[in-house]
Amino acid sequence: MSEILVQRDIENGVAQISLDRPTRRNALTRAMIGQLTQAVRESSSDPQVRLITLTASGSVFCAGMDLAEMEQRASGKDGPEQWLEDSMVYCDLLLAILETPQPTMALVQGPAVAGGVGIVLACDLVLAADDAFFSLPEAQRGITASMVTPLLVFRSGAGHASHLLLSGQRVLTTTMSHWGLCHQVVPAIQLASAAQEWISSILNASPAALAATKQQIRTCSQADLVEQLRQAAHHSAQSRGSADAREGLQAFLEKRKPQWSTR
Repeated sequence: MSEILVQRDIENGVAQISLDRPTRRNALTRAMIGQLTQAVRESSSDPQVRLITLTASGSVFCAGMDLAEMEQRASGKDGPEQWLEDSMVYCDLLLAILETPQPTMALVQGPAVAGGVGIVLACDLVLAADDAFFSLPEAQRGITASMVTPLLVFRSGAGHASHLLLSGQRVLTTTMSHWGLCHQVVPAIQLASAAQEWISSILNASPAALAATKQQIRTCSQADLVEQLRQAAHHSAQSRGSADAREGLQAFLEKRKPQWSTR
């Protein structure tokens, strides 16, 4: 029997989907992404579900991709094929979240890093604790945050996206709220009560009207996120095959400074 890495509970029209790998900081394996995608799709197709919330157990929302598994893929003979499959699996997750007719809400109780940021930004609404942060350290590991970039630019514009993507710095959710990436930031102890206020408000609305509103928001933004994400999956896979990607990953796992190649 496979390990259960994602929990799903439905109560009073709300599907709560929780990343449940706290001992590994909720780092995403292919199996975990698959379970998460399935949970989102099952919730999306359930006529009783009117809102989907994404949460996480432990002190970290999501540390991004499991780098040990990524290294294992890189060591195999069919590395490029495996990297593309990994990227497509993650792309499917983001599209599943984006395309649900129900509103989706991320409750960010701790740091969201790399691929974890993508999961948050795929949600319609983001409620976060004031001591959490976002970080996109991919460039410091020799790869690109290709899959997160379309969502980041869509949510906050190129200027703020450049800060996160190029600096690799940790940015507190209090700053993220000024950039439009978090809709409300509260002390951690108030996260649950603030979420309940949002849930009550959303459940008062017409499900059909909310679904139509979600579609109109995407149309008015003039951003074909679906196509951008599918193209980004191929770019992400290609970036993992570079010499710098191998060096960045090895350096991170060996806890040393990477030695980058020259351009």
